[in-house]
Amino acid sequence: MANNQPLEFEKPIAELEKKIEELMAFSTDSIDLKDEVAKLQQKVEEMRQDVFVNLSRWQTAQIARHINRPFTLDYLNLIFTDFVELHGDRNFGDDHAIVGGLARLDSEPVMVIGHQKGRDTKEKVFRNFGMPNPEGYRKALRLMQMAEQFKLPIITFVDTPGAFPGIGAEERGQAEAIARNLREMAALTVPIIVVITGEGGSGGALAIAVGDRIMMLEYSVYAVISPEGCAAILWSDGTKGAQAAEALKLTARDIKGLEVIDEIVKEPVGGAHNDHEAMAKALHEALSRNLNELRKIPAEQLVEERYQKFRKMSRFVE
Repeated sequence: MANNQPLEFEKPIAELEKKIEELMAFSTDSIDLKDEVAKLQQKVEEMRQDVFVNLSRWQTAQIARHINRPFTLDYLNLIFTDFVELHGDRNFGDDHAIVGGLARLDSEPVMVIGHQKGRDTKEKVFRNFGMPNPEGYRKALRLMQMAEQFKLPIITFVDTPGAFPGIGAEERGQAEAIARNLREMAALTVPIIVVITGEGGSGGALAIAVGDRIMMLEYSVYAVISPEGCAAILWSDGTKGAQAAEALKLTARDIKGLEVIDEIVKEPVGGAHNDHEAMAKALHEALSRNLNELRKIPAEQLVEERYQKFRKMSRFVE
């Protein structure tokens, strides 16, 4: 997918790409510009490599939020087959910020659940900007309990700025819904694979992120709060997001170093927003490999290892 909304640090690359398109359109049988185009294409690749090797944490957070980044439904179309979406929490309603249902990965049935954002204004509002209400987490839990009943592996895609903080959400038990999911996911006897695909925001992410294998895409982020929110608390200035991002250490490399995740899935050069198909192919391989490993582990051992995995994340220094 072409990046038609370049970020500030991508603009020099976008300008060169536009120049290449103009040259290609101007090229005819009598005017051969192939050599010039090839040189510019090589320069674009070199620039892209250089920019994406030296990203700051703030720039990585911007990529994680990119409007063209693949969302859960994109991965469902590119990686899985026979997807059947299941709706509602059987209590209050259907939350469109979380999608889920039955699908097949390499012909094997699985339960897939994930946050869903929108690209245009109408879809953003419909999906509540990827911020679930309690009924979203209760829907996710219902689907996970169904997976447990039918012994289906669970795959979750995490991409949310956080749980919706509205009054209605609080009245309907937002905190309780998140806490219940944490408890219930810890005890499920089926394999659980979690993928942070974009933003992993606080409890809104954690509510579907307790798993046996936790992966992050190379340019995704995972943190207890957004950089802007952190800046507003620490310095009473939400514009200091770049400074806060450095303090939060929220990139995949940071989180892997803290042993919170198991694997970083490399993105195509230029980020997943530039090539959905290549990103899906890399993620498909990682999902298949990890699921094959987890299927060999007995249920009791799986639960115990998951418990120990999260216990080890709690550390203190005197």
